[in-house]
Amino acid sequence: MALSNLEFKGKKVTVIGLARSGAGAANLLHSLGAEVTVTDLRGASELEQYTALLSGGIKKVLGSHPDELFLDADLVVFSPGVPMSAPPLVKAAKAGVPLMGEMELAFRVANSPFIAITGTNGKSTTTTLVGLMLKEAGMKVQVGGNLGNALTEKPEELMDKDYIVAEVSSFQLEGIATFRPKIAALLNITQDHLDRYPDMDSYAEAKALVFKNQTADDFFVVNADDLPSMHLRERARSRKVLFSRKQYIKDGVSIRDGYIISGLTPDVVQEVVPIDKIRIKGVHNLENALAAAAISLAAGAPTMAISKVLTEFPGLEHRLEHVREINGVEYINDSKGTNVGAVEKSVQSFERPVILIAGGLDKHSDFSPLAPLIKARVKKLILIGSAAKVMQKALGGETDTVLSGTLEDAVRMAKGAALPGDVVLLSPACASFDMFKDFEDRGRRFKDIVMGLT
Repeated sequence: MALSNLEFKGKKVTVIGLARSGAGAANLLHSLGAEVTVTDLRGASELEQYTALLSGGIKKVLGSHPDELFLDADLVVFSPGVPMSAPPLVKAAKAGVPLMGEMELAFRVANSPFIAITGTNGKSTTTTLVGLMLKEAGMKVQVGGNLGNALTEKPEELMDKDYIVAEVSSFQLEGIATFRPKIAALLNITQDHLDRYPDMDSYAEAKALVFKNQTADDFFVVNADDLPSMHLRERARSRKVLFSRKQYIKDGVSIRDGYIISGLTPDVVQEVVPIDKIRIKGVHNLENALAAAAISLAAGAPTMAISKVLTEFPGLEHRLEHVREINGVEYINDSKGTNVGAVEKSVQSFERPVILIAGGLDKHSDFSPLAPLIKARVKKLILIGSAAKVMQKALGGETDTVLSGTLEDAVRMAKGAALPGDVVLLSPACASFDMFKDFEDRGRRFKDIVMGLT
């Protein structure tokens, strides 16, 4: 089906924030007949990889944000990396100019129902699993969002699908107005992004937007073991579907007698898969498997398709990824562990002694909740990056703790301290931007260093 949306034809639209989302949004708007200008505070030399993606006819204003781009526009579309508190957006809003996030734009153009998956941790793995399960069930599916490919990059893929399965961040949710997923999922809410939000309540409110526009005809999948998520669920008008790793949920998805079981069909209990047959390991991945099963069952997938994917899916790169074993020591890359809650789940996944490499760019996090776990399971803590001293102050008294100037030195320190049976775990609890391009760059560098050990 050809794209057609007269809502944007002939409109003067400014797109602020030129990364993949910004480029995708600009190209989509241009294809719909809008007069598009993209703007970014970074200069042309920093943005070459993204300006190269832009269609001809799109204007570029780089290195500054002139007021007229926002005050004279019919619409301002903003990328997830641009907070609504950014001065240009505040000025535009005060002038009555409509604001729209990139996710909202994708939703407005699509003619397919959405599955929106949000939460602090587990979004990427759960989104990937759901996409695979629905495809295994024979459905036409497009997977994207915060997963690495902006939905607006290939707008033709938003058309005539059974479902658009979207990983959705709190940043993306800030820009919605009419966005209404057929199935919304809230995996968990733990401390994160306090460099962008003034407090945890504000962060939780952004997550709650995922079900804001749902009705009784929609589904809201929520983690029964996560108190902040359960607190928010009372506000949802949609049908609640609970999943739990810790308790039996009669009419939800949970664990009984070693199986993931479903009670979503009235008066019928279905065994989905034995938990010891699930290929991805760790307590957080068991929660991801439960969430994906609940979402996929709500979407109409049979248990056979869900079971097949869970027994075969090997996991995503940088999420508790086995790198190598050397002299009985296992090296694990969990570079995606960028907040305290993620590191908690990662360390809990190992009964063996852990040598933990952590640190990076602090997001105004409180690291003290990690203290009991560090004391109980981490034999050595090696800290890197700009947050190292803050983390040392919060956690250094719980175990043998040292600072390292580089990731290379940290891995060498870990190797020197490790004994057969130990785990060397990179799980930073911090962002990567002080030392690396992104968490993927950090994880790949870790793997390169480990593969070079002798």
